[in-house]
Amino acid sequence: MSKLDQTIQDYRARASAFWLARTEQERRLLAIGGVVVALGLFYGVLLSPALEGREKLSKELPVLRQQAAELQAMALEAAALRGQNTIEPTPMTRDSLTAGLAARGLTAQSVNITGEYAKVQLNNVAFAGIVVWLDAVRNESRVAVQDANFTAQDTAGMVNATLTLRQGAR
Repeated sequence: MSKLDQTIQDYRARASAFWLARTEQERRLLAIGGVVVALGLFYGVLLSPALEGREKLSKELPVLRQQAAELQAMALEAAALRGQNTIEPTPMTRDSLTAGLAARGLTAQSVNITGEYAKVQLNNVAFAGIVVWLDAVRNESRVAVQDANFTAQDTAGMVNATLTLRQGAR
């Protein structure tokens, strides 16, 4: 016989001795108490959480259905808007590029525009300023960098830059 079997038999023997040592009235009260505890545990562990969850879901379900309907309507609207023409950005001009540079404290040595391309020469300017300006023109005017040439200067963070920009669709 294994140790586990022996332990189980010991507990059974103790429970049987305890039960037999009780009078009939004590046995009845213990049985009723056991049933009450078992019913309380059944309700508290299994029944109550299920009922509460069901009630919570019945309250949340209409809201969730409404949200799902709104999402479907938005998806249909987004699909319809996708097919529409987008607003074209203002054409890239020497003045718009110069104004954007000036707004960020940069001065161009030269700005040459040819069709949808622009060549910008910047001397001794902060690299961080160029990056901020390029991000702004990319977002505002759909201008992308086609070619870039940076030359570091003796002062940390300062560069000479030659940029070729192109305006087009994203």
